[in-house]
Amino acid sequence: MKGLFLDAVDDLASVFHRVLRPTDPPMDVVERGEIKPDELPGLTAGYDFIFDDHTQLPTEAMRACTGLKHIIFLGTGARSYMHPEELAALGITVHIIKGYGDTAVAEHSIALMWAAARGLARMDNGMRAGNWIRTEGMELTGKTLGLLGFGGIAAEVARIAAGSGMRVLAWNRTPKSAPGVTFVDLDTLLAESQVLSIHLLLNDETRGFLSAERLARLRPGAILVNTARAAIVDETAMIAALESGHLRHAALDVFHTEPLPAGHKLTTLPNVTLSAHSAFRTPEASDKLIRMALDIACGL
Repeated sequence: MKGLFLDAVDDLASVFHRVLRPTDPPMDVVERGEIKPDELPGLTAGYDFIFDDHTQLPTEAMRACTGLKHIIFLGTGARSYMHPEELAALGITVHIIKGYGDTAVAEHSIALMWAAARGLARMDNGMRAGNWIRTEGMELTGKTLGLLGFGGIAAEVARIAAGSGMRVLAWNRTPKSAPGVTFVDLDTLLAESQVLSIHLLLNDETRGFLSAERLARLRPGAILVNTARAAIVDETAMIAALESGHLRHAALDVFHTEPLPAGHKLTTLPNVTLSAHSAFRTPEASDKLIRMALDIACGL
């Protein structure tokens, strides 16, 4: 088996070489940030599997990648970049990687939550522009955090938040239990959460899950945190809720278009805190991610 790392940018090439073992399958590394669909057949020719970090893999382009049998997606959100069922019909199996960044993403979610509650981004931006802006912060001790979806990342968020004195509620599509977490129905979660943090996987059932109607059922003045996938939220409805004040603040690490275009509406709102899809980016998580990907390749 021979593999290709399709898009090893943002230091991933150095991570790859650091964790590579002599017993791993032979792989070539492409250090390019943008690969167009019409380039894919030529790039992947002669390879049995590829690592994909962020490259779009449309089904029609992949149809011409006749020798490719496996795609190892570096994360859980493969559906944002490809259609796994359609690729399976072409004889290409998509593998995802879970658990590598639970702590990293959870800590980033918590950081975004606190930054939103205290208006840190607005004060920082104001001071850099020569203004002295002092925001009215929100104390989170004793407040209710709602977790929309409950997997490994949400469990870590719950652990940290409970240690900060927050009441933690959660809703999951399948029954679960966890120490210090009260599982409730969706209506209760939306009505009682003063902070709502999204931790759902993106699939056909969760796309657009946080609709205008569900956003309207959120407790007025709630903070919304999203380190999962942008497509889970109706962006137009979220912006309207931010403009009306129904949402106090949105703290976002994921977007419908990435990189976020200059002048995008979200960049103009004072009650939005933004980070560049970087919740998972720590040395510890990156090493674990690439090593887990290589372990999958070893088992093909």
